[in-house]
Amino acid sequence: MLLKRHWPLLGLGAFLLVVAFYLAKSGRDLVKTTALLKDMVSGEGLKLKDIHYCQDDPEEKVKWVLDAGEVQFSEDKKTIQFHDFELKVDAEGKPGFRLTGKRGKYFKDGNTIELWGDLTGFYGSSYRILTEHLLIGNNLGSFSTEEPVEIWGPFFSVKGRGLYADLTNETIKIMSSVTTTLKGNLNSHEQ
Repeated sequence: MLLKRHWPLLGLGAFLLVVAFYLAKSGRDLVKTTALLKDMVSGEGLKLKDIHYCQDDPEEKVKWVLDAGEVQFSEDKKTIQFHDFELKVDAEGKPGFRLTGKRGKYFKDGNTIELWGDLTGFYGSSYRILTEHLLIGNNLGSFSTEEPVEIWGPFFSVKGRGLYADLTNETIKIMSSVTTTLKGNLNSHEQ
């Protein structure tokens, strides 16, 4: 009989407990969001994990995709640092370019990308490059380094120090200490 009389109050009490639970939970989420905003305001910028970032410029006819384990945006969003990355570049009418490495920085103002650490690149399906540092500029149209570099193609391999490559004109220059090895019969592979 006592339960029948107080049933509405018990129902209201249960309802208030559920509401209090959800308010407490959303309060914890609000604290997490406030901490994230505090980190951003403190000058560190925004950090993200396991990102997939695309840049598509129809005017330049270039598309690039960056996959990285961690990315940090500067407070002014003009510099992006990334770690454990794969960068893919596709330019209309040109073979694709893919590059993996340990870390890099994208500078929005100069539209340049600087990369470091165990860099392995592939141009189309025929060419491979290894180096420790690359500077990519001119809207992804050129790259350079002063570090040792190795390049393999279908009929050759080249080792040297320093590199300048112009992807627009499809030219590559090794700056010094060049060793070239030619493979197979070059005349049988004409295009």
